[in-house]
Amino acid sequence: MVSTDRLRRISDAVREAGRIGVAELAALTGASEMTIRRDLEVLADQGVLERYRGGARSLLLRGDEPPFALRAQEGQETKRRLAAAVAELIADGESVVLDSGTTCLEVAHALEHRRLTVMPLSLHATNALAAAPRLTLLVPGGRPRPGELALTGPLTAASLAAVRFDTAVVGCCGVTAADGLTAYDLDDAAVKRAAIASSRRIIAVAEGAKLARTALAFVTPAAALHTLVTDEAAPVEETDALAATGVTVRRV
Repeated sequence: MVSTDRLRRISDAVREAGRIGVAELAALTGASEMTIRRDLEVLADQGVLERYRGGARSLLLRGDEPPFALRAQEGQETKRRLAAAVAELIADGESVVLDSGTTCLEVAHALEHRRLTVMPLSLHATNALAAAPRLTLLVPGGRPRPGELALTGPLTAASLAAVRFDTAVVGCCGVTAADGLTAYDLDDAAVKRAAIASSRRIIAVAEGAKLARTALAFVTPAAALHTLVTDEAAPVEETDALAATGVTVRRV
């Protein structure tokens, strides 16, 4: 098991159990107890868990989103393919509002050599696009969430309300035909709604596993999306249900 997969499996196991021992995690992952101790130190530094002698206890509640640093290491190749597919849907000259999150950060990298006007909604993506040679960068106001560096609050909402975009590229924590597009954080959901309200076309981008998930904060009904870019891991019954609402589903 590669280290990123092992870290996520350890994180999930600790969160599910509440607290768990090193020996149990070693048996679960097939790694040595020494490796598990090193992994627990990494996850403790990321704020996922708290170490105690012989094990760890979770600092994340069941409905909490894992830290940005942990998510950024997961499924990188899939996220790059999703980002490339999103970039293909955007024409040169468009104005684009780009959501926060690890997949949208990959979209930022995919757009950095394009002739576009882009407003990123996170400092991670702003930094990725700061030196883009042909791109016009619009930087919104707002308060960055720790770790995530997603911009939130009334200044972000005011920045979005002042512009009319051709396209919004929106990430999510869950998307289903029944519950629509959802996020873990209420402030983040409010920013996503503001971005959608200021845009003519909505492209949602989500790894396939998110199509079987509903998070706490409602963002928008599925029918408000024009296109969903996802991967082959997406459950067919859910992509069919989303397509039935009028969403164009593109699997990559």
